[in-house]
Amino acid sequence: MSARFVLPLLCALSLPALADQSHHTFGKPAKAADADRTVEITLGDMYYEPASVQVKAGETVRFVLKNEGALLHEFSLGDAAMHAEHQKHMLMMQQMGMLTPTAMQHDMSKMDHSQHDMSGMQYGKMTHDDPNTVMLEPGQSAELTWTFAQATGLEFACNIPGHYQAGMVGNVEVQP
Repeated sequence: MSARFVLPLLCALSLPALADQSHHTFGKPAKAADADRTVEITLGDMYYEPASVQVKAGETVRFVLKNEGALLHEFSLGDAAMHAEHQKHMLMMQQMGMLTPTAMQHDMSKMDHSQHDMSGMQYGKMTHDDPNTVMLEPGQSAELTWTFAQATGLEFACNIPGHYQAGMVGNVEVQP
């Protein structure tokens, strides 16, 4: 399948996914100006500092993220099941050449599609633009602002293949 065909198809099929991605049972994206407080988190190679955060249900938190590691990392809010599902998509992105150890490739023409059956793929999952997730290259900083709902088992994690398993996961305790 040529890149000229894949890119328009990717865009067209991602629209329904983009429209629905703000629905998470553990909360919703928010504006930084609406934040009740700011939490700074450092992303290192296979760790977060701090490794846990306490929030209150209904609280809006602005996360200021800085990747001080030498590798590409992400900060993704969700529960263990969501992270496990996201890891499958990240592995596919890595196999296609969309993820390198230090960067995310945005040029579809440079990706290897030869090992994947593109016909059944949910292209919207390949765009990596979920509102509960931020990807950071080494030295990069970013922000994510989130209003938390009552939830249990909530984590922040890096779902790049092998990173979660190496311990790059933190706990979010949502208090009533």
